[in-house]
Amino acid sequence: MKFLRNIYKKAHPHFAEGGKLSRFFPFFEAVDTLTFWTDEQTKSGPHIRDSLDLKRTMIIVLIAMIPATIFGIINIGYQQMLAMGISRGWLANMWVGLQSYLPIMVVGYATGFFWELLFPIIRKQEVDEGFFVTGWLIPLILPPTIPLWQVVVATSFGVVIGKMIFGGTGKNIFNPALVIRAFIFFAYPGSISGDAVWVKVADGFSGATALSVPAAQIGGNAVTLLNGFQQFDYSWLNMFIGWIPGSVGETSALAILIGAAILVYTKIGSWRIITGSIIGLVVTAFITNYFAGYSTNTMLTLPPHYHLVMGGFLFGTVFMATDPVSAAYTNRGRWIYGFMIGFLTVIIRSMNPAYPEGTMLAILLMNAFSPLIDYFVVRGNIKKRLARYAK
Repeated sequence: MKFLRNIYKKAHPHFAEGGKLSRFFPFFEAVDTLTFWTDEQTKSGPHIRDSLDLKRTMIIVLIAMIPATIFGIINIGYQQMLAMGISRGWLANMWVGLQSYLPIMVVGYATGFFWELLFPIIRKQEVDEGFFVTGWLIPLILPPTIPLWQVVVATSFGVVIGKMIFGGTGKNIFNPALVIRAFIFFAYPGSISGDAVWVKVADGFSGATALSVPAAQIGGNAVTLLNGFQQFDYSWLNMFIGWIPGSVGETSALAILIGAAILVYTKIGSWRIITGSIIGLVVTAFITNYFAGYSTNTMLTLPPHYHLVMGGFLFGTVFMATDPVSAAYTNRGRWIYGFMIGFLTVIIRSMNPAYPEGTMLAILLMNAFSPLIDYFVVRGNIKKRLARYAK
């Protein structure tokens, strides 16, 4: 490493101000600080009051996503195996899954880093580190059948419109990964919705996702429909483990909870947001269950513990709702922010069966309201202190 450090020192004058390559200093600085520690202080948000810099914080988030990533890759091959009616080991399933996963990951990272380097070079600013996590999230929130050109278009939109026009990492209003997914959902709905996009296998194969089974049924009980579904095992235990069709990283609640434990233990992710989201979802689901008898909407009969393991709720709550940039900052605000995400997830799922997955929209909506939540929390604290001093 000392040899590499000496190379950086010799190259630094060429990239520093006045050097022949000074225009590309942001690129040089990004490679340098990625490889070695830096003693520079953060000049703009997000701020971390610790010796751990932002790049290392991003690495911890990546480590927390590894269980969901590995499981998701194996599950791609497993779902293909079931669809083809064959049998093979988990290593073979992983190899099949990697063939679908890696192209999406490489294309997403290549596209995102292009924009992440272009903007700082033009603006003569440092390169942001936030795309380390966003790039990893991209293949995890998409189906394995997504066309790669759509990944390029959506990633460009998410990075440029969702983040860079606001000034880069620390200034964006919305989570860029969710902006990418929302763009694909509304621009190319056939690539991310429906029953034919979740299993990479021969043309003509299709199968309903867990949320679409009760959403497509008028009347009846959601649990009975799921347990009686023949094509896939939609029992609660199997959905908790994750051997079901779905976006690559979102199917296994167990793997996601392992990642959540890592984030909470390292204090990178807010346990208040995660807990608040779960409470909001459970409370709202109990309420919708109460009104199920007055409606033919089958989604109203879906119990809380099924909502938890279906769709992208846990993945979104753990890895995207806790984004320190777009989430609420105050402790009380985080409780409110998280509760509303859980509340809106159930409301969107239950009241709009045509769009049974509500987590993405719930988080994006609360991203927009998180500054307002913090504002009222801070104002309330100020009023309490003024009232206490007046006494």
